Amino acid sequence: MLAAAVLWGTTGTAQAFAPEGAQPAVVGAVRLAIGGLALLALASARGALMHLRGWPLVPTALGALCMAAYQVFFFEAVLKTGVAVGTIVAIGSAPLFAGGLGYLVRQENPGLRWAVATALAVAGCGLLTLPKAEVSVNPVGVGLALGAGVAYATCTVAAKGLLEERPADAVMAVLFCFAAILLSPLLVWCDLTWLAHGRGIAVGLHLGLVATAAAYTLFARGLEAVPVATAVTLGLAEPFTAATLGVVLLGERLTGSAMLGAGLILSGLVMLSLPKTRRRS
Repeated sequence: MLAAAVLWGTTGTAQAFAPEGAQPAVVGAVRLAIGGLALLALASARGALMHLRGWPLVPTALGALCMAAYQVFFFEAVLKTGVAVGTIVAIGSAPLFAGGLGYLVRQENPGLRWAVATALAVAGCGLLTLPKAEVSVNPVGVGLALGAGVAYATCTVAAKGLLEERPADAVMAVLFCFAAILLSPLLVWCDLTWLAHGRGIAVGLHLGLVATAAAYTLFARGLEAVPVATAVTLGLAEPFTAATLGVVLLGERLTGSAMLGAGLILSGLVMLSLPKTRRRS
């Protein structure tokens, strides 16, 4: 799960190298299209798609719809209320929604340690993100960001159920291919000339192959072994990775509060990753 989150954390840095004219929502659609095809090829090569008969349609449709909705909600939230507020509301609310949905739908009790680790990581995300830009709270943007958090949590719950019945490679391939189809109109009606540049192709391939196909292959493996709430909280390693890459590759500087935020995220992730101690009888 942590390895997947690290790969997701390269998304912002990759988009920073994209040519002018690369709209965020279109970049997300390109990412899903390339990633979906790569996951489909991987699943086919491993023979994971040989038994599609009787595939659960309802959780598949729900997961794909939420994956596509997350792209739209998140990018629109960032556009309306700014990167800082949009990111912290979307990423910070997702673990809370995941904990609630996991308990209601799957009867998973994340426990006290998850609650403490999640609180530390979410607070760290706030300190890491908010100092970077002027805070502008737009009610519609906040609502869209919350919608993104719900969509991500719901997609994770749907994927968890599918992974109990189907191979991980097949689940990810089916979900992402359907999500890519849902966002395909963006590829038809929007400007894609930025993909004609070598740098644009490199960005698209990185987002599709590394930050999507490779990341969600790891995500599926991890999701098979951990509860939904834990999986989504471990995904908070994404902003930590993004901040680190911003300093190393883009020359950004972290303020004192941002460094404290990074430390809180790391503390929460370490707490959640440590094995549970067993009491002696």
